Amino acid sequence: MSQGELAKKAGIHLQSLGKIELGKTARLSTKTTTGLSRALQIPQEYLEAVCKGVSVASVQQMKICPHCWVPGTEAEAIWLNPRSKYCFACGMKLSARCLSCNGPILSLKFRFCPLCGVPYKAPEKLARMSVK
Repeated sequence: MSQGELAKKAGIHLQSLGKIELGKTARLSTKTTTGLSRALQIPQEYLEAVCKGVSVASVQQMKICPHCWVPGTEAEAIWLNPRSKYCFACGMKLSARCLSCNGPILSLKFRFCPLCGVPYKAPEKLARMSVK
């Protein structure tokens, strides 16, 4: 992907992207971080950690339990293990994608999918039916 294509997908100015790449930007706005994470299809938390210079735990895929996850909180560490397929607490299948539009979960800061607006957390009735 070229610089121009990335800037267009992220919804930021090409010159701003150039400054970010050259390290001339000390802070990224929320709009920029959100746009870049969506365009690059990586978690927003990863970009924030890189900007702050803190280490990032290697997570291959962001997964949550649609029943146990509390919106706005971090995912349980065991859910992020690549071998984890089901929730250790309730047995429900872990989800790395929106239950409605199948878009990837890019950030756990928000409770709704940015692509379709449906909540990541499953309705209580559905959650009870899915538990083994």
